[in-house]
Amino acid sequence: MIFAAKKRVLPAPSDALPGNAEPLRVNPRHFVNGNPIVPPFPEPLRLALFGLGCFWGAERRFWTDPRIFSTAVGYSGGVTVNPTYDQVCTGMTGHSEVVRVIYDPELVAYDELLKLFWEAHNPTQGMRQGNDIGTQYRSGIYTYDQEQFDLAIASRQSFQEQLSRAGLGAITTEILPAGEFYYAEDYHQQYLAKNPGGYCGLGGLGVCYAEK
Repeated sequence: MIFAAKKRVLPAPSDALPGNAEPLRVNPRHFVNGNPIVPPFPEPLRLALFGLGCFWGAERRFWTDPRIFSTAVGYSGGVTVNPTYDQVCTGMTGHSEVVRVIYDPELVAYDELLKLFWEAHNPTQGMRQGNDIGTQYRSGIYTYDQEQFDLAIASRQSFQEQLSRAGLGAITTEILPAGEFYYAEDYHQQYLAKNPGGYCGLGGLGVCYAEK
């Protein structure tokens, strides 16, 4: 129980694990659609970054939209450089499990990605998502420019109003400028396409997000 409680608290930077010299290697092509998951990405593609619990199911929610160019899973929001999955699971890296979405804004607007994000998980649980407990499962939106940040803030306020009307709790989602994105191990990339019967603990609240 003590270990479980500690995993709900972000470590101080001075206490975080030191990390690794080399980044993890991944297949540069998406297992499902064959598009690149590593840069450089051609114009006019843009990046979005979301944390919504275990990244296996979270990534699938995005790649199943045919308008999205590609997706990749990794670690972000913490301190440890080039972390491994085992290190992230200790709760001593500060990182969240995240999905990087590579999208064409001419095909799918950022607000549509926010809609998918809010509806796909429960953003009111703090350092957990369902039965998955720990800081790595916290809800987060990590933005790449001021426009994304402003839209994310507005979307949180809007979705909170909808949750409150439904008698549901307060959103705990963090919204921060995107930091370094570290690719997760290759076997995690598009995991549920490689393992169709694999675990997915993701579940929404049944409340629809009203796009602006």
